[in-house]
Amino acid sequence: MPVGAAGTSCDRMIDAAVKALAQLFMPCLRAVLMKAIGLALLLIGIVGIVLNRIFATLAATGAQWAEHATGVAPHAAWATLAWVLSIMAGLGIITGALFLMPAVTAFVGSFFVDEVAEAIERESYPGDLPGQALSFWRALSEGCQFALLSLLIYLCALPFVWFAGLGVVVLFLANSYLLGRMYFELAAMRFHAGAEAKAMRQAHAVYLFLAGMVIALFVSIPVANLATPIFAMAYMVHVHKHVAGRGAELIPKTS
Repeated sequence: MPVGAAGTSCDRMIDAAVKALAQLFMPCLRAVLMKAIGLALLLIGIVGIVLNRIFATLAATGAQWAEHATGVAPHAAWATLAWVLSIMAGLGIITGALFLMPAVTAFVGSFFVDEVAEAIERESYPGDLPGQALSFWRALSEGCQFALLSLLIYLCALPFVWFAGLGVVVLFLANSYLLGRMYFELAAMRFHAGAEAKAMRQAHAVYLFLAGMVIALFVSIPVANLATPIFAMAYMVHVHKHVAGRGAELIPKTS
């Protein structure tokens, strides 16, 4: 890619991110933003409570076993150890929530992609042909697939987190690819059949990987990352417009 073209693409990528950030709080998206944040918090809370109960039970059971097996310390000491381990597990879950946010937001995003896309298309591209909404089950299926992929990558990278931050780098690069791929395809499938959207994504793989880094950076920001599904979808609507071309080049999908 020529230097000038690369610079223009980079500028458009930045412009798309700025537009998406500015449009997060549009009146027509406020309700969607609140719903997305609420659902994300609910999911994180449920996962956190379940994991905390599991780890607390394991810690208590382990302490009881050690107490009966060794008998080298009073019951109070083992009970204290179990309590400390439970607290550490809770803190670990809170920290882990940051790394699990891509999976959470991928699932949450599947419920709101069309509401967001329609609002952005109507606001920023009123002269273009509107996209066609995905079926609920198609959007949910895509979101679940990417959520599971994100979770799998998180589990694979977790052992490397303590090795000079290698796991963090792996997670960031993997999230850049996965989130960029997911939200671009969801935006593209409003205008193209599934196979065509995937082919378009593959044809612009490098550019979309770089665009995905913007989403991966956003999802790594605590608290703000609760708005990731709204930001990412709005952002990829703009990116898709750049990749596919505007106006007559955007033909509604036929399948």
